[in-house]
Amino acid sequence: MTNTASTLSENSLTTEEIVKASRHLSIARGYLLESVSGLSALQWNFKPDNETWSIADNVEHLVLIEGRVHAIIGNMINAPEAEPGREASEMDDFIIREVPKRFIKVKAAIPFCPANRWTGPESVESFIAGREQTMQLLAAPLLRGREMPHPLFGPWDGYQWLLAVASHNIRHSGQICQVKAHPDFPQA
Repeated sequence: MTNTASTLSENSLTTEEIVKASRHLSIARGYLLESVSGLSALQWNFKPDNETWSIADNVEHLVLIEGRVHAIIGNMINAPEAEPGREASEMDDFIIREVPKRFIKVKAAIPFCPANRWTGPESVESFIAGREQTMQLLAAPLLRGREMPHPLFGPWDGYQWLLAVASHNIRHSGQICQVKAHPDFPQA
């Protein structure tokens, strides 16, 4: 049986992992902030059709998902241990490479669907505050070595959940750009 101190040190992130995740989270934040800069109320709320989320809807969804990831990280102490010999770096790379891609449409679970909780600018403020908390979570214990299931991709450790929140952010920044490119998108 290992003691808590050795378990924590064994599951700490490397400097390379911290830099990789910090960069990914920062770049993703930048994409989002750039994609929503200077929008009018009409632009925030424009929906090309009944099936497509508005820009405000997308940002609200990102805030909800990021909050969920914070809860997952906070509960990692209770998560099952990862399988011995698991090669985490392959999943890390998959999350960064594949999750942002938008060719497969995924329906969000009801608790993470937008419900006009906030205006677009209010959602951005919440997003910025949430991303600051996410960056601080890179120092959390047990980001490696324990796993929580993802509904589509199987078990992820805490570090992978942090990578995924950035990749998910990039995915929705792409969706926002698609909304803005729609021919009926308001000019102001």
